[in-house]
Amino acid sequence: MSVPRKLLPSIASLRALEALDRLGSASAAAAELSLTQGAVSRQLQTLESQLGLELVQRDQKRLLLTPEAQDYAAEIRQALNQIAQSTLRLQTAPLAGTLNLAILPAFGMRWLMPRLPEFSRLHPDVTINMSTRLEPFNFSLEQFDAAIHFGNAEWPGTRALLLKHEQLLPVCAPDLLAGRTLAGPEDILKLPLLHIQTRTSAWADWFAQKGIKAEAEQAGTTYDQFATITQAALHGLGVALMPDYLVEQDLATGRLIALDTHPAESNGAYYLVWPERKDADPSLVKFRNWLADKAQPEDPLPR
Repeated sequence: MSVPRKLLPSIASLRALEALDRLGSASAAAAELSLTQGAVSRQLQTLESQLGLELVQRDQKRLLLTPEAQDYAAEIRQALNQIAQSTLRLQTAPLAGTLNLAILPAFGMRWLMPRLPEFSRLHPDVTINMSTRLEPFNFSLEQFDAAIHFGNAEWPGTRALLLKHEQLLPVCAPDLLAGRTLAGPEDILKLPLLHIQTRTSAWADWFAQKGIKAEAEQAGTTYDQFATITQAALHGLGVALMPDYLVEQDLATGRLIALDTHPAESNGAYYLVWPERKDADPSLVKFRNWLADKAQPEDPLPR
């Protein structure tokens, strides 16, 4: 990657710009950066000269950023944070192995977390840092070594390990039926359906497997996570199409009931994905090899 020098201002100048934008005054920026106000002003002048743009409005010795400079500072702030995180990772890596993992909240809590104590016992030298991401992202822009992903294995520039297929069940609170009996899956269409934001066609796909034609979106509310849609179902707001492993306890206690006794396989599955450039990362190799023993067979269902 070759970038013209004029497009790469000095870190010191960028830090002065970001601090002035965030703190609102040159004196506060100077105090944070351990500089004089004059030094902060000179850093900003250097940046203006390099970019050929006016970034600062000087009014009676007060420094104010132009609207364009404020937008620039907001973007620069993200880049500076990324540089700081990357530097921290580089400094700590020789001391102990670390793995930065993006997880899906429900799958991470119910499937991965109960298994992690075993990994910690086997590999105490590896620290796993986890953050939630609900949708795919760009590994070159996010500081992750790997991610738990739902869908298919076609994530550009990555490799993948299948972890688990997903079986879906339509569930609701007993009170939602109010004594009525469902003759078949088609009767579920008469009830309010609850939707997951990241799977807009889930209900249509499920009905299609049952031989029933239905629109991708039926009347009902939409939720961004399984934790909230589960609560909606428990409180009688509608029927939720849920992975069976997430509702086992609620079905066993009778808080939820299944409206179809035969789980249907989802069109997607859970994968561990990682960028190709991380393929030989020691911490990732240990985690990947350990997870491989926990994963399902590639195709567990008869066809």
